[in-house]
Amino acid sequence: MQFTGFDSYIQILLDWVAGLPSALVWFFFAFSNLTENVFPPWPGDTVTVFGGFLLARGSIGFWELTTSTLFGNLAGAWLMYSFGHKVLDWLKTKEFPFKSELYDEESIQKTLDWFSRNSVLVVIFSRFSAGIRFFVSIVAGMTEMRPAIFFSYFSIAVLLWCGILIYGGFYLGSHWEKVLEFLSLYNRIATTTLILVVLGFIIYKKRIEKKKS
Repeated sequence: MQFTGFDSYIQILLDWVAGLPSALVWFFFAFSNLTENVFPPWPGDTVTVFGGFLLARGSIGFWELTTSTLFGNLAGAWLMYSFGHKVLDWLKTKEFPFKSELYDEESIQKTLDWFSRNSVLVVIFSRFSAGIRFFVSIVAGMTEMRPAIFFSYFSIAVLLWCGILIYGGFYLGSHWEKVLEFLSLYNRIATTTLILVVLGFIIYKKRIEKKKS
């Protein structure tokens, strides 16, 4: 796999991490997973796959990698969940450019109601799509989903998805980049499917509204 641009810098960073003491490696993976939750452009999946490679090489232990991954994700989710509690009030009370176009209280409420009805499934399956996982913690906070329920199912989702990525990096060893090629294709397919589903839903709703009128 050829690395270009930003990917080449990530590769240099990961090579540097591989030579760190185990305690610093733990903090790196915890910080990486936290960052992914609050800053979506950060390539958290790439780092997690690389963790599987380090595990196979003996540079980090199984429990160290598991706890750092889970801790980082939970810390990041808690930050965004807390932010979600405040964002609705901010949107309602603050004036900002294009507010009328961006903030539709009725549409937002419908979205929050739908999330409340399907929250458990959304929390679990959102982890498998890079395109929506960032928003789930925020929306969970907005709907005031019970913290015990949210973080329990969020932990299950993290262990499932990150477990798959770590196993892929571990199994392929020095060829862990092959997993990234699959992830790139998977994310393109998942994102395209999500966009088509959303567009289809919007078109369907508009047709229903036209029939009613």
